[in-house]
Formats: sequence, structure tokens, C-alpha cells
Amino acid sequence: MLFSPLTLGELELPNRLVMAPLTRVRSGEAGIPGPLVVEHYRQRASLGLIVSEGTYPSPAGRAYSGQPGIVTDEQIAGWKKVTDAVHAEGGRIFAQIMHGGRVSHEAITGGHEIVAPSAVAIEGDVRTPLGKLPYPVPHALTTDELPLIIQEFVTASLNAVEAGFDGVELHSANGYLLHEFLAPNTNVRTDSYGGSPENRARFVIETANAVVAALGANRVGIRLSPEHNVQGTSEVDAADIRATYEVLVDSIAPLNLAYLSVLHQDPAGELVQDLRARFGGTFLVNSGFGVITSREEAVSLVEDGHADAVVVGRPAIANPDLARRWKEGLPLNEPDPSTFFADGAEGYTDYPAYSA
Repeated sequence: MLFSPLTLGELELPNRLVMAPLTRVRSGEAGIPGPLVVEHYRQRASLGLIVSEGTYPSPAGRAYSGQPGIVTDEQIAGWKKVTDAVHAEGGRIFAQIMHGGRVSHEAITGGHEIVAPSAVAIEGDVRTPLGKLPYPVPHALTTDELPLIIQEFVTASLNAVEAGFDGVELHSANGYLLHEFLAPNTNVRTDSYGGSPENRARFVIETANAVVAALGANRVGIRLSPEHNVQGTSEVDAADIRATYEVLVDSIAPLNLAYLSVLHQDPAGELVQDLRARFGGTFLVNSGFGVITSREEAVSLVEDGHADAVVVGRPAIANPDLARRWKEGLPLNEPDPSTFFADGAEGYTDYPAYSA
């Protein structure tokens, strides 16, 4: 079944392999995808769906140097070349809209203030063009400022459609802004957007509703990562985790989104499968950072009914023709982690397709 077609929104996927959103920082200081980025995505068009690397919706939302944006006319034009190339190869591609929140520094955002639900900094240092610097204490967004952030997501999503993307994925995972509202240690607000699980889920729900109103539900997916404690987020109370993500999924399920994508180390476990049942629509799973998804795991997740499709990262980095290799049981290229966040073609567009 992993290699059978799947309906996702208005798209027909030829297989159930989804390329994970993978930060690769190859878009330069201006955040404009260039020919190298075009070629990278073009090579991987045979996967059922490509989800782009996290793409910032505003200068203040940029998390990494070299990360692409979807803000300026030049960035939109750069992405248009990417989507044209993917579509010319018969592929399908969603843009992941990602606001970095507190996972950034003014030296990365060009002086734009770092924002978050609360004025709580990440412990440790961040890599910037000026070298390693301590993470700053972010500005706690006021209630009046929240609609402006939601509008950034809406505008970025409309820009993505203008750039030729088939849809957008809202990044509400991995410790970035939307996830920061969900996690109790990064959201210590005392207004209607903090405190209870219902209040902490409110901003994500409102963002999803606004983007759906602008694009239509068939063009919108969302990515969640409950219990994925990275970049300073801490979700450790099982009852609170379940309450938070249940109210979130229950609230967005009536929107009939194109899909829900969940990143979790136990995708077949009770929490993830409960969220799947509550969502009731096309459901994608990803087994998590630090674990390379194997062909056997991907096959079993679909065959055993735990997911409609499987999101894969590093195998897709190293094998542009991963769908063919896994379908035919062919040997794989091994990914080189030293080139994941480097410059240039090495480890990006020079992994070969299979040749007997």
C-alpha cells in the first residue's frame, strides 16, 4: 500500500511517501531560492508529495541564515521556478510556512525584534552571521499584536499559492512559534492565550482558521510534534499533553484540512493514534528526529493502518529517487550529515539516482 495512490486534498499522490520539510539553508542572505534549490526539489519530484523546507512569513520569523522566505517579490519568483520544475516532472509540492519565534536572533532577522508567546529565552547559544551568540529574551507578543502575526501566515500562504505551490503546511512543531504557544514552559501567559490547554491551543486554532478562510481547506495541512522536546520546549505532563493536543485536533477537525502530519517517536502509539481518530482525515506520520525511517517501518505503518502516508527525511536527502528504490528494493545512498547545513551542491544535488 505504501506505493499505491492517495487522495490528499484535491491532489492525487502516486505513492504514500512524503518528503519531510528539511532545513538546508541554501537560499543566501536574501532568502531567495536559486537554481541549486530548484534542482534539489526537481530531483525529488517522484515522491508522492514534497513539503518544502520551513519558509519564513516575515523577516522577524526567520530562524536561520540561508533560510528561504515567502515575503518579497524576489522570493516568490524564486519559489515559482522551484514549483514549475517540480510540476514539470509530474510532482506535487506544499510550502511549509514556519515562523521561528524565539528560535532566532536579531543578527539573523536583520535587526527585527524576536517575538514569542512569553518573554522566556532559550538556554544556550545560536549560530548567527556574527558567530555564536546567546539566544535573546524575546518580546512577549501582546494580545493586540497576535492578529498581525496571523495575517503574516495568511499573506505568506497566499504568496505560496502565487508562487505555484499546491498548498501550505502550517509548522506547529519543533519548538517554533506556533509550538511555543502550545508548550506550557514557553507559554506562561495569563490572558486568554495562556494557562489552560484550551487557551494555549487558541492561537494555533485561530491561525489555521484564518489560513483556511483565505486558501480553502484542501490546500492547508498542519504539522504537530507532541512530546518532541527540542529547542527548549518541554511537554512532559502526559495529562496536559493529551488535553492540549486533543482540544487542538478536535477544534481543527471540522475544517477538513488536506492533512494532519504528526512527528512522534511512537507513531503507532496510543497518543498519536488517538489524534488520528479525532482528526478523521488524511493522516501523515514521521517517526522523529534522530531515527532514520526504514523501508520496513514505512511499509508497516501504512499496511497496519497507522497512517495514510509516511513522512521521510534523511532517506529523501540522500536518494532523490527514493520511491523507486524502496518500491524495487534497491540499495540506498547514505546521507552525509556534515553537508546538511553547508553551502553548495555537495550533499544537496549530487546524490545520484540509482544506476544498475
